[in-house]
This record gives sequence, C-alpha cells and structure tokens, in this order.
Amino acid sequence: MELAFIPSPSRGVLYLGPIPLRGYAFCIIIGVFVAVWLGNKRWIARGGRAGTVADIAVWAVPFGLVGGRLYHVITDYELYFSEGRDWVDAFKIWEGGLGIWGAIALGAVGAWIGCRRRGIPLPAYADAIAPGIAFAQAIGRWGNWFNQELYGKPTDLPWALEITSSADGRVPGTYHPTFLYESLWCIGVAFLVIWADRRFRLGHGRAFALYVAAYCTGRAWIEYMRVDDAHHILGLRLNVWTAMFVFLLAVIYLVLSSKKRPGREAVVEPGASDGDDESVGEGKEDESEGEGKEADESKADEANDEAGSAKKT
Repeated sequence: MELAFIPSPSRGVLYLGPIPLRGYAFCIIIGVFVAVWLGNKRWIARGGRAGTVADIAVWAVPFGLVGGRLYHVITDYELYFSEGRDWVDAFKIWEGGLGIWGAIALGAVGAWIGCRRRGIPLPAYADAIAPGIAFAQAIGRWGNWFNQELYGKPTDLPWALEITSSADGRVPGTYHPTFLYESLWCIGVAFLVIWADRRFRLGHGRAFALYVAAYCTGRAWIEYMRVDDAHHILGLRLNVWTAMFVFLLAVIYLVLSSKKRPGREAVVEPGASDGDDESVGEGKEDESEGEGKEADESKADEANDEAGSAKKT
C-alpha cells in the first residue's frame, strides 16, 4: 500500500462555456511569458532596449512550436500514420507532443530572422534568453502531468506519480515522475547559467551553450528512466543519442568560442544607448549654461560694486 504519491489530475481540460482550457497549453503559454520577461531584464542589463526580446520572440516562438511538433511527429510517426490512426491528430498540439530538440533548432531560425531584422547578433540574444528558456521548460513539463504522460518506471517511492488513465495503452499505477525530475533539473540549469554568466561574464553564445550542455546532461539520464514507446538505436532511446550528440556540439562550441572570441560583447544592440547619450549631453549643456549665467551675474555684481565705490569717492 502506497503511503504517499503525487496524484494526477482527474482531467487535463476545463470548459469555459464552449471554450476548452487545457492545462498543457497553459503551461506552455506561462513558460513563454516567463522566458520573455526574464530575457528582457537580462537584455536591458547587457545594454539592449526594452521590448527587443519580445519583438524577436514573435518570430522565435511560432517557429519553435512548429519545430517541436515536427520533431515529435517525425520521431513518433507511427502514432499518427500507422494503421488505425488518424493523421489529423498530428496537428492536435494541445494533446501533447513537443520535441525540445526541434523547438530549439527551428526556434533559433525564427530568432535569427528577428535578430537580422533588428541588426542584432544572434549569440548575444541567445545568451540573454538562455535561463528563461530553461525556466520555460521547467514550467512546460507540468503540461505532461496534466496529460498523464512521459512518466518513468514503476516505483513505490513516496513521491511516485499515480497514473489513473488507461487510454493509449497506459497501465494505472505509481511510476517515477520523470516530468518532475526534468522540471527540477531545468530550474537548476537556469540558476547555473545565471551564476556562471555573472561569475565569468559569458558572451558570444557561451551562456546559451552552457544551458544546452547542462540540459542535455540531465535529459540523458531522465530519458533512460522513461517507459513510453520510443525508437531505439544500439539499445538506447533515440533521444538519449540526440542528447549526447547535442551535448558534444555545445561543449565544442564553448571551447572554440572562448579561444576565438573571449569576453563579452561591448555592444549588443546598435544605437540602444543613443537616447542616454543625448540626455547626458543635454545635462552637460544645461550645466554649462547655468555656469555661464552665474559667471555673468557675478561680473555684473562686481561692476555695480565698482560703480558704487566711484560715486562715493
């Protein structure tokens, strides 16, 4: 008998009249807002303009959603195109199924387009939003809890996840809450990137590369715990191989970038400080005008004093 466990929600959708409010979608939306909010603060701290992160996110987020869905559908095509399946379900993103690898890859394309339109270097933008993406993943993983999906092996640990649904081959019971493990890991990754960025002043995409490497490290062992159907290569799940490959690329980038372009970008957004420079200049002009007026007044006083002395003599 289990003494404690994490209960699954009785349903993952509520209806506001005819409008469905899905927990999975809410988690994704909240995660995006957190990523943009934190990214904006970090971008301003690096010398950029307020609102630039949100403007570029208008390109990055849709591309990321499409990329995440494409990766999931391609790697799990049998869920949508095998016998007895309806291919229309491939478009039902609210039912779950976003691959982070595709989301980051195609999301980067969207961010590149947005950065190019603003004349901003993509690596600097990536560094600013890296911790926010990790926090967004941490929040988004709770969407899997609402859908009762992506859990691990059976366990009777006190923090086991109770699965009550028997749809799509699920077997009710208590399992490792891999969604929770990954959520906590992503929070740790976000704080790691923030600390390392402040400590070592990471630039030219290295904060983003650190996020990628740290995330892949956790994803590899968490993926190994999952029991949902997946393609295997040499006995390992496809996503484990992907995590190892992307981790290697991130580490190589970190090493080569630190040697070729050490330090951090001096300017991340051209012209962002022009307004400040103008205000400073105006202040200096006002000060010089004030000093000139004071000098003229003192000279006038001295002239009046001399005239008064002449009259007395």
